[in-house]
Amino acid sequence: MTKSSPEIEQLAAERLAADESPAARRRSLTLGQAWSEFVRHPSPWMIGTFLVAAVLARAVAGGGAWWELLVPVGLIALFPVIEWVIHVVILHWRPRSLGPVTIDSLLARDHRAHHADPRDLPLVFIPWRALVWLLPAYVAVAFLAMPTTASALTLLVSVYAIKAGYEWTHYLVHSDYRPRSAWYRSVWRNHRLHHYKNEHYWFTVTSAGTADRLFGTYPDPATVEKSPTARSLHGGSSR
Repeated sequence: MTKSSPEIEQLAAERLAADESPAARRRSLTLGQAWSEFVRHPSPWMIGTFLVAAVLARAVAGGGAWWELLVPVGLIALFPVIEWVIHVVILHWRPRSLGPVTIDSLLARDHRAHHADPRDLPLVFIPWRALVWLLPAYVAVAFLAMPTTASALTLLVSVYAIKAGYEWTHYLVHSDYRPRSAWYRSVWRNHRLHHYKNEHYWFTVTSAGTADRLFGTYPDPATVEKSPTARSLHGGSSR
């Protein structure tokens, strides 16, 4: 039997409060104040620019087949699994040595730093140095994967829109905006437990109890011990 939602919320809040000094605590934000902070960072602008360009290009292309409607629907349905796999395999990558070479990506290094200090807002965002090549790479992949220009642009609009939604949700969870809707409360609890309870569980960011249930990483929080490496992934340095 899992704990009721208020109890889980209290647990997540206690973990957060214990990890912060009173001086570091910021006041609760309104949604408008959170948005004002969000747009001060580079990744929302980078993703937004590609999203607007994709929307305009799709409008100019016109036409299209009925099955293109399945593209955003399919991506949204699959996204919890995609998000879980990226979080586990790429972001929680354990550095490995291949002879004199250490295999350790920018995304993994920045994510370790993010776990070391979840309150550091710049570390919440996808690194702009990764987006510089990742956002254009989606264009090449879309045109190789889809049979027509219109469908490739539909795919790009869907991908950029989902990425923008991920960036906003992840930022909001780490900001001082407090949950109000039932959906956001569940997402907020999920991700706070990942950072402040145990980093081996609760990997989804934009949903709660979806892919984590599928892959067995959505336990009853009362049965999980606090991890000593939640702030220091793999027991090493953040970088």
